[in-house]
Amino acid sequence: MARNFKDLSEREILALAIQLEEEDGHIYGDFADGLRAEYPASAQFFEEMRAEESQHRALLIEQYQRRFGDHIPLVRREDIRGFVKRRPVWLLRPLGLDVVRKQAESMEAETTRFYESALKNISDASTRKMLGDLAEVERKHSRTAGSLEEEHLTPSAKGEEDEAQRRLFLLQVVQPGLVGLMDGSVSTLAPVFAAAFATKNSWDAFLVGIAASIGAGISMGFAEALSDDGSLTGRGRPWARGLICGAMTTVGGIGHTLPFLIANFRVATTIAIIVVAIELAIISYIRHRYMDAPWVVATIQVVIGGILVFLTGILIGNS
Repeated sequence: MARNFKDLSEREILALAIQLEEEDGHIYGDFADGLRAEYPASAQFFEEMRAEESQHRALLIEQYQRRFGDHIPLVRREDIRGFVKRRPVWLLRPLGLDVVRKQAESMEAETTRFYESALKNISDASTRKMLGDLAEVERKHSRTAGSLEEEHLTPSAKGEEDEAQRRLFLLQVVQPGLVGLMDGSVSTLAPVFAAAFATKNSWDAFLVGIAASIGAGISMGFAEALSDDGSLTGRGRPWARGLICGAMTTVGGIGHTLPFLIANFRVATTIAIIVVAIELAIISYIRHRYMDAPWVVATIQVVIGGILVFLTGILIGNS
């Protein structure tokens, strides 16, 4: 059963402080290890943070031994009420800079509050001075972090890390999303317009479009998630890619399906064709913006494919 912090003895508070500094140092080490391949400058930044936490731990152990001897009881954060539960770093991989920096900021704020609270329960003068000094260090950690960042993240290194982050964004978000959007927008054209021209009924075309969009989304989502686990390609978590790809596939198909909710078949078909043109233009823009494809090439490739599938649907529907 967890205990209240105010009920801890001075011995237990020092033991808890040692455990917290050791855990924080270990986490910063994990951050450095997880970022080293893609973000070496930031990895060095967190390596120095780990070294600083190690120094704090050494000071606390020295103070504890002076007052209470060599045996340090295991008092853990999860044994005390009020601490925020932390997700293990290995569950956060692959690590992103924003996630890591936010967690580090949260850790520093929590440690500062701990030392400020500990001062209220400590009577020994030397211990109070040490904890007060540590609280001040943690309170200024953001400025310390800023100086370390300036030291390691030179303009060149910062540019390299920004480019690495952009590549990861392309691999993990844009690429699966674009694949899904293209598949959903293009592959569902044939069944939707085939049903529309075969039945001349908007509702029938809508049902076919919804079924094709959702079915394609599920299929593409599973296909993307099962394609690789991202460990070697750097494409991120498979479930995230599958979700992105599946959702965008469904969105791409539903876009030109929704106009068939209009009862008037001619009006619905006209609006659906306009929506198809907008979808193809959006896909062309994304390929140009994120995949560095020239405007003309991106447009021609997407439009030709879309037109061929569209004509296939019309021909089959009118046959």
